[in-house]
Amino acid sequence: MTSLANADPAHRRYVIRTMAFMAGYVAVNTAAILGAFDEMIGQRAGVFLGLAIAAPIAGQMWATLSLMNESDEFLRAITAKRFIVASGLSMALFSGWGFMESYGDAPHAPGWIIYPLFWGLFGLVTPFIRTSR
Repeated sequence: MTSLANADPAHRRYVIRTMAFMAGYVAVNTAAILGAFDEMIGQRAGVFLGLAIAAPIAGQMWATLSLMNESDEFLRAITAKRFIVASGLSMALFSGWGFMESYGDAPHAPGWIIYPLFWGLFGLVTPFIRTSR
């Protein structure tokens, strides 16, 4: 395993960007959990909170796509394949759960769960997707 100091420049930039965007994501979530937005409950506050949490998520997607763009063809292909498989599995699981909610009385799953589900599945498929084929 290599350290960040030994990583190539593209991976180093990716780690730094990820840490920056995830710090914002964690900060907004922590503030919401601790009740920072409770006083502002209403349509305007909900829109603000939704946009505030969407910004670091969009930034993380940009960081990942930038890593893919800056990598060689092999790493780009593997990362893209992992990204696509994790996305497909996330959509399949979340859509299936939605139908179970609608027709099978399954408990409600909030929509925001798709983001951690995607990254969890990305982590799960990564060890198994090791070729670009």
